[in-house]
Amino acid sequence: MSFLISGLDPTPFLSLYGLSDDELRAKGVRRYVADAPTGFPDRIELRDVDPGETLLLLNYTHQPADTPYRASHAIFVREGATEAYRCEDVVPAVLKRRLISLRAFDANHDMVAADVVDGEKLGEAIEAFFKQPDVDYMHAHYAKRGCYAARVDRSHG
Repeated sequence: MSFLISGLDPTPFLSLYGLSDDELRAKGVRRYVADAPTGFPDRIELRDVDPGETLLLLNYTHQPADTPYRASHAIFVREGATEAYRCEDVVPAVLKRRLISLRAFDANHDMVAADVVDGEKLGEAIEAFFKQPDVDYMHAHYAKRGCYAARVDRSHG
């Protein structure tokens, strides 16, 4: 079963790029400079940013549906990221190297299945969930901090 993993659309974040720290703070956003090769996962490009790159830490509503599962949490976006990751049947390294909480939703945005998996096994877990006919899409979260990581959809091409 083919799947598509997608990073976030950068459009909602573009207006934040280049703002001063004070302007960001007024919007509830913080700027960070990565000081390690891992630990700063960008949600647009789905990669750990390189040391020295800047990121914005902000609250993001990753499950906007008007259901009991509506949710938001802190995420990093690389300041300047303009192209969202989209890849079929490939789990990006940023997900492979972490423990992932995988949450499956139906067409009504109700959670119908969930599991915690080693990122190396994420592709297998995605395929297993998509064998369930009521699963419409999934969200991957970084299990340790609970932060939204990426969206997973069935691939039709």
